[in-house]
Amino acid sequence: MKFVGAMALVMLAASVLAQQAGGDAGNSARVTFTLDFPQSNPSHYSLTVEGNGHARYECTCSVAADSTPESYTAEFEMSQENRGFIFAWARQAKFFSGKIDSGNAKLAFTGAKELSYTDAQRSNSARYNYSILEPVRQLTALFQKIAVTQEYGYRLAYYRHYQKLALDEELKHMEAQAENHELGEIHSVAPVLQEIVDDASVINVVRARAKELIDMKYDGAPWR
Repeated sequence: MKFVGAMALVMLAASVLAQQAGGDAGNSARVTFTLDFPQSNPSHYSLTVEGNGHARYECTCSVAADSTPESYTAEFEMSQENRGFIFAWARQAKFFSGKIDSGNAKLAFTGAKELSYTDAQRSNSARYNYSILEPVRQLTALFQKIAVTQEYGYRLAYYRHYQKLALDEELKHMEAQAENHELGEIHSVAPVLQEIVDDASVINVVRARAKELIDMKYDGAPWR
C-alpha cells in the first residue's frame, strides 16, 4: 500500500508539472535538444518536444560503423510525466536565456550540445559541453536516454527486414539497458517491438524477448 501511495504521489506531481508547463505558453512551447559528435554514431541527432507532448527525433546514423550514414526520423507522444519534467526544468533553467556551460575547458569533450526553448513570447538557445546547472543536467540525461531508445528502434527495424539473426543480441543489449534504467520513453519503439512479436519468420525466443520488453514495468509503472 505504501508503494502504491508513493507512485500516486509521483504521478500527481508529474500531472501538476505538465499542467504548469502547458500554462506557461500552451501548445506553442517547444524544447529541443541537439547533439553533434562526429566521432560517435549517431554523429548528429535532435529531439524536439512540443507543449502538447508530441515529440520528434531526427538523426544522422548508420547501423554499423562501416556503413553509409543516413537520415532517420521518428515521431511519438511523450509521456505526461516526462513532458512535465522537461518544461519544468526548462523554466528552472530560465528557458536557456543565459550561459549554461560550466566553462571548464579541462573536461573531456562529450559532444556539442544545444538546448533551445521557443514559445509565443520568447526564443532562446544555449550551447554547452557540460553544465553544472541541475535542471540542464537532468534534461541532458533524459534526452540522451530517449535518444538511445530511438537508436534501438532504428536498428531493430533494420535487422527485422535485413538481418534477423542480429535481433536476439540487439534485444539482449536493450533489455540490459532497460533494467539499468538507461532508456527513456520505451513505449515510443513499442510498434517496432510488436512487429517483431508478430513476425512468424523470427524465431520464438526472439519474439518472446521483444514481448518482455513491451510488458516491462519500471517502479511499478509502464516504462517511460
